[in-house]
Amino acid sequence: MDNSIKAERTTPVLYLVVPCYNEEEVIERSAQVLGGKLRRLQQAGRIAPGSKVMFVNDGSRDDTLRLLHEAAAADPLFSVVSLSGNYGHQSAILAGMMTARQYADAVVTIDADLQQDIEALDKFLDSYMAGSEVVYGVRNDRHSDGFFKKGTATMYYNLMHLLGSRVITNHADYRLMSRKALDALAEYKETNLFLRGLIPTMGFPSDVVYFDVKAREAGHSKYTLSKMMTLAMDGITSMSTRPLRMISVLGFFVCVFSCVMLVVNLVDWANGNNVPGYTTTMTVSLLIGGITLLSLGIIGEYIGKIYMETKQRPRYIIDTFVWKEEKPDGEESRSNEIQ
Repeated sequence: MDNSIKAERTTPVLYLVVPCYNEEEVIERSAQVLGGKLRRLQQAGRIAPGSKVMFVNDGSRDDTLRLLHEAAAADPLFSVVSLSGNYGHQSAILAGMMTARQYADAVVTIDADLQQDIEALDKFLDSYMAGSEVVYGVRNDRHSDGFFKKGTATMYYNLMHLLGSRVITNHADYRLMSRKALDALAEYKETNLFLRGLIPTMGFPSDVVYFDVKAREAGHSKYTLSKMMTLAMDGITSMSTRPLRMISVLGFFVCVFSCVMLVVNLVDWANGNNVPGYTTTMTVSLLIGGITLLSLGIIGEYIGKIYMETKQRPRYIIDTFVWKEEKPDGEESRSNEIQ
């Protein structure tokens, strides 16, 4: 690493961006753990005063928002961004990062369920001070996952790499980004977000920090199978056009096969060898029909994404933003609440 880059880094103002959706069972514990970690880092001189935990409420239907407002009112260490509706995990993360970059030198995104090891922040900061603009948190293994989830995750990452995506294996959204990287990310205007694949393409100096996944302290995961499937499809169609190319190649071979079969049938007809072939005909028809429908579905996914991009709708809308600045020496704190 270039020492001149390292010398330019000063103790950063760090923001933890925490997306929340129906997390009332764990949010108080989450605020306690994350807030305690930030205070310890400040006391150790690792991060500068003004560092905060920024919760992003993604249209929660339970008491999550009320609990977040109570935490922010009691302690200026916490700030709250509340979206007008449920825009999804990726949009909630983006909303938090784009809001936090106005105040922070570096931003770390982490889930509210505390399964991602918060103690790995020390290594994140070491890498940031050494010059990394992006630091990826990567889980050590998947021993805590079931057989189905472990197998599908392995196949998914292998497929993404096969399709040319630069996604980091076993990296979710636990990462650190510098203000420089965030400013660059703000230039990406696409509606269909897949941050795990998008950020590695930016090309900034990066590093990887490995951590162990912990058991969820309360509640249950809000990431259902359908949401995971949607994210997987977004990742494939947002980061690669190879499926379209594969359709073209498949179509070419099907056409070649059809031409060969046509010649064979013409030769048989000329020789008077008309053999009844109902089963063969049905099999080929179903095969071609299935390939056609699958191809149309894949093409439809891409057309749907083009349709959504051309609308240029906002990726999120902020309903309220609660932020307080604690003044030293007993001065009154400055607050900012946008409604």
